[in-house]
Amino acid sequence: MNSATAQLPNPDSGAWLHRRLIDGRAAVARGWRGPASDPVWARPALVALLLLTAVAYLCNLTANGYANSFYSAAAQAGSVNWEAFLFGSSDAANSITVDKPPASLWVMALSVRAFGLSSFSLLMPQVVMGVATVAVLYATVRRSFGAVAGLIAAAVLAVTPVAVLMFRFNNPDALLVLLMTLAAWATLRAIERGSARWMAVTGVFIGLGFLTKTLQVMLVVPFLGLAFLIAARTGVRGRIKGALAGVGAMVVTAGCWVAVVELVPASSRPYVGGSQDNSFWNLTFGYNGFGRLTGNETGSVMPGGDAGPGGAMWGQTGLWRMFSTQVGGQISWLMPSALILLVAGIALRGRRPRTDLRRAAYLVWGGWLVVTALTFSLMAGIFHEYYTVALAPAVAALVGMGAQEAWERRGGLVGSAVLASAAGAAAVWSFVLLSRTTAYAEWLRFGVLVAGAVAALLLLAVRSLDRRFVPVAVGLAVITGLAGPTAYSVSTIRSPHTGSIVTAGPVTRGGFPGGGGGFTGPPAGAMPPQRPAGTMPQRPAGGGMPRGGGLLEAGTPTSAVVTALHTDSSRFTWVAATVGSQSAAGLQLATGDPVMAIGGFSGSDPSPTLAQFQADVAAGRIHYFLPGGGGPGQGAASTASRISAWVQAHYRAVTIGNQTFYDLTQPKP
Repeated sequence: MNSATAQLPNPDSGAWLHRRLIDGRAAVARGWRGPASDPVWARPALVALLLLTAVAYLCNLTANGYANSFYSAAAQAGSVNWEAFLFGSSDAANSITVDKPPASLWVMALSVRAFGLSSFSLLMPQVVMGVATVAVLYATVRRSFGAVAGLIAAAVLAVTPVAVLMFRFNNPDALLVLLMTLAAWATLRAIERGSARWMAVTGVFIGLGFLTKTLQVMLVVPFLGLAFLIAARTGVRGRIKGALAGVGAMVVTAGCWVAVVELVPASSRPYVGGSQDNSFWNLTFGYNGFGRLTGNETGSVMPGGDAGPGGAMWGQTGLWRMFSTQVGGQISWLMPSALILLVAGIALRGRRPRTDLRRAAYLVWGGWLVVTALTFSLMAGIFHEYYTVALAPAVAALVGMGAQEAWERRGGLVGSAVLASAAGAAAVWSFVLLSRTTAYAEWLRFGVLVAGAVAALLLLAVRSLDRRFVPVAVGLAVITGLAGPTAYSVSTIRSPHTGSIVTAGPVTRGGFPGGGGGFTGPPAGAMPPQRPAGTMPQRPAGGGMPRGGGLLEAGTPTSAVVTALHTDSSRFTWVAATVGSQSAAGLQLATGDPVMAIGGFSGSDPSPTLAQFQADVAAGRIHYFLPGGGGPGQGAASTASRISAWVQAHYRAVTIGNQTFYDLTQPKP
């Protein structure tokens, strides 16, 4: 044995094992403590914040039932049929897709496949996305501004009312926000390292965002690219190469799925829901694209996509839309403060070197906020209050970054004035928003106003303030910023939310939930049926289709309807057909069997044609037809109307429970 071998520790020795245990404990301690540059309490505080966020988001989660049944039914279809999974079909027999790409459905479908169809299996992935978004935002802000700034940003995001709503709901927005936040994180890493590879990672996240909600993700792209081209720590050629890498990765990531949809013959795939010509491009640039900006949305829930003068159908457009009664309570609590801190941050770092990472962060998050807010404010087409969740990470990041930037300069007049202005703006605007509802005691809004005023005065004089009063000033500023949105978030968690249009918060003075303009779910007793993992769908004991079933919310069929549709279901491709996806979703979720959604979401898509429907009926593929459903976009000359008229003229009506169906196996004499 040579001397080198003799010096190796004996794996069987107690000393070797003892050293390994010590090293393991040291590694755990380092992981718990976090980076050496962080305060010792920073990592435990982050863990506590993430745990609290997870507990809050999970609390009362299943009160939302199937949430938006339009997407829940598609997730159920994808959990039992891989073709439906790939295309995002509304039903497992692949008649038509939802009106979005399927990335968010993929996550839910895999959860349902693993755990069975239930409210929890559908909504739990969104909770995970929410906690992950909070963690990613912390990591992104902490990297250049420190742990305190990261914790402030993470806390602001966690209690933003519309974020609390959408991270407990199954619309695509939860995944979209996570992917956009990841794209910002990757971009700032690319800037720091001057790395084309990190820009390619950014492109992958943007491409996946496109497969989640098409063009909305593109709102953040300009300033991600601009920040890299300006600030990346590499030469001009390296910056151009990185930008091209990002664009290339984005195109490849999104283009693979788009190529499949466009290259597969229309006869071999489901109809592209939301389009008027069975084309994903028409869906992307029409109904889900420029039509949202102009209001000319063919196939919309309004005839001809008419949004009304000034976009009045979807709320008044204008620069102040984000602060309006309809929208303000969802997102705008800290927007005035964020804008103050953004302007101050850019000004304070204006003369820094080109590669200054903090200024690059202001460009990324500030560009995200300004471009997205202006688009939402001025778009004349379909706009829902919950869209504003896309602003939440940018608002939160700017508050955390700007507060840290100003705090580091608190010894000068500029820093203290910026801190005082941000705290005062938060207090005044929270008072205004809380004044729009009667859900809370008067002391809350006046308490926020007084606390904010005191905090602003203390922060303005922080240079000469006794050290004992500094924590008081900081604490009052935090209370001022978070009290209002936290109250709205608690109201959001306590209330069930179902259907296509949901809003956060309590009822306002105008009578609308969360700031107006939306619809909350039915009482808890009217939730759609749920079932434990691995069991057949639960058959409700009684009651008809609840009010709201149709265009915007699915109904709950009676046990008699479920039994009738189950009877001989294996003989049919679709156990029923009905106009509109929500109407079809209620039947499909209750039975677990495919239901054809004629005309897609609003009943206005030309699918199937009358001839195709007649051929399916002649071949014995459809059992029942349920009239009704759809929206005002379904005119007398629409395909859905012609199909409905043909069925009623040629087939016998049957009463099942308290509903009238048409049995397509029983033609009239």
